[in-house]
Amino acid sequence: MSDYYWDDQMEYLRNTRWLYYNDDYLEFLVQRVWKIENPVDLIDYGCGYGYLGLKLLPLLPEGSTYTGLDKGKELIKQAREIFSKTSYQTTFIVDDIETVKVKRQYDVAISHAFLLHMTEPITVLQKMIESVVDEGRMICFEPHWIANMSNYELHGLDQSNIIQLGILQKLFEEDSKRNGKDGNIGMKLPILLSQLGLRNVECRVSDKVNFLDQNMAGSDKQKLFQALKEEGLGQKPNARQEVVTPLVERGLHSDEANRQYEAEDVFAREFNESSWLTYAPNMKITSGIVTR
Repeated sequence: MSDYYWDDQMEYLRNTRWLYYNDDYLEFLVQRVWKIENPVDLIDYGCGYGYLGLKLLPLLPEGSTYTGLDKGKELIKQAREIFSKTSYQTTFIVDDIETVKVKRQYDVAISHAFLLHMTEPITVLQKMIESVVDEGRMICFEPHWIANMSNYELHGLDQSNIIQLGILQKLFEEDSKRNGKDGNIGMKLPILLSQLGLRNVECRVSDKVNFLDQNMAGSDKQKLFQALKEEGLGQKPNARQEVVTPLVERGLHSDEANRQYEAEDVFAREFNESSWLTYAPNMKITSGIVTR
């Protein structure tokens, strides 16, 4: 077992990334929004097994290259194996993104659900910018957790019984103050990139709404339900005190922590394969042009 957490999360990553985007929307972004018409050299910070490369390379002009950078040795091993079966020109680097030195040679730098795990995301953004040539582009696919948490509809329930938005917002903010990791960074990135000197900064939102439809084919329903569970929807909480004590340590009052436990418990009891549910991950996709 690897010492690096994400090295042991390969199955989770492969089973849940498809919940975020429709392929035609990514094609629209590449061709109509970012207007990438010539081959580009692309670097992916926190690439994992190369998810974004697999999604974007078929949409980019022929001759584009992909470099994946990640700390996870097992993830990079998987990425190399996956891309060895393709014709794309790829390079994979195992290194600590917070300390690695990257040459200024890329046309596009990207991240996907990566910056939220960084204790100093602005420092990492600066490193990403420094790896991009003049007039190159930065693209960050990052979450805004509180928007994500508001994008559920579990049929037959008041959503306030399963999602305590005010409590969660406070919890996310307290976590960010304590350790620098910000699950709401997606909504802050347009501001941060502009302040770091990028121009033509704009932000989009992911398009996919997952619908657990009781009239869909059984195999499709089972696949979607399992992916949603792996994504964390309706996970059964541990014993009350095992949940409440850490929440208090993270900044909640005891009554808030207990309300959060009760909401998680209701969600876990009510959500099953026979449920009607809609869920939109609501990823924020921020892009800007690097100028010096």
